[in-house]
Amino acid sequence: MRKLKLWIRNYFGFSQREVNGFLWLITIMVLLTAAPFLFSRNYNSNQPISANPADQQLLDSLVAQLEKAPDTYNRSRKTIATVPLYRFNPNTLSLEQWQGFGLPKYLGQRILNYRSKVGDFTYRAELGKIYGMPDSVFQRLYPFIDLPETKPDNYSRKGIGSSRPHPAPGWENRPRERFVLAPFNINTADTAQLKQIRGIGRKLSARIVKYRDRLGGFYSLEQLREVYGLQPEVIDSLSKYTFVAKAHSPARINLNTATIEELRTHPYMTSNLARAIVAYREQHGRFESVEELKQIKIIKPEQYEKLKSYLGV
Repeated sequence: MRKLKLWIRNYFGFSQREVNGFLWLITIMVLLTAAPFLFSRNYNSNQPISANPADQQLLDSLVAQLEKAPDTYNRSRKTIATVPLYRFNPNTLSLEQWQGFGLPKYLGQRILNYRSKVGDFTYRAELGKIYGMPDSVFQRLYPFIDLPETKPDNYSRKGIGSSRPHPAPGWENRPRERFVLAPFNINTADTAQLKQIRGIGRKLSARIVKYRDRLGGFYSLEQLREVYGLQPEVIDSLSKYTFVAKAHSPARINLNTATIEELRTHPYMTSNLARAIVAYREQHGRFESVEELKQIKIIKPEQYEKLKSYLGV
């Protein structure tokens, strides 16, 4: 076993911890592959399933009734063609227009009721406070809302400091407004912004920022899956509420000047590869392009794809 571990470590350039994890993964895959054959011995697929004759007769009668029943739901349902999203003012849309954006009729009617009782919307996040508004729907509409992103300074639902009419009586007793998080840039966010997402506390927010700084910035939200300790539901929330700016360019390590220690600090770089890069540079001279890394035999294609955005010449 020791020789096997040493061979894997030298061949793949793994650390001792990575070798142990690799062996555990192989063991689990073998067990999962063999499981169907092990359990199939105790199961006879040709054995008929016994059923109570009375229950079978009742089931057959129910199936016959369902086949004869008309599809009243589809006939009574009113179909409204959806249209591509465009910049809109939520204070002027009709029920049919809301439905054209893909909202169900009850939700569109709820928006109209809100406008008639409370007043017009004054900033984008206010639309997300409509009761029953799914976060996925709101995030899809958010970039097209023709309103300010933040609450105006003179905003007041009671009419103080604002020319808006006083809302209907009883507004003061309405439930507290639901907080709606606006999408933010994952590469510029601090720990305070990250902690606004449910499931992220002090430790996880600091871990995300630390990993981001070690990388040199995220070029894809998929890289969040590499942060230790992030649960799948937290990653889904991060994908929903954060984004990578199109103009973002990760920090790059210069292949012609970086030392072994500087190279090996990057999360995608192994110690063996860092030494191989410096040795190749000393033997062949300066790198003319990042693609020259492919000449180094120990670098894997998937490792090169992950590293190329963080390297320069």
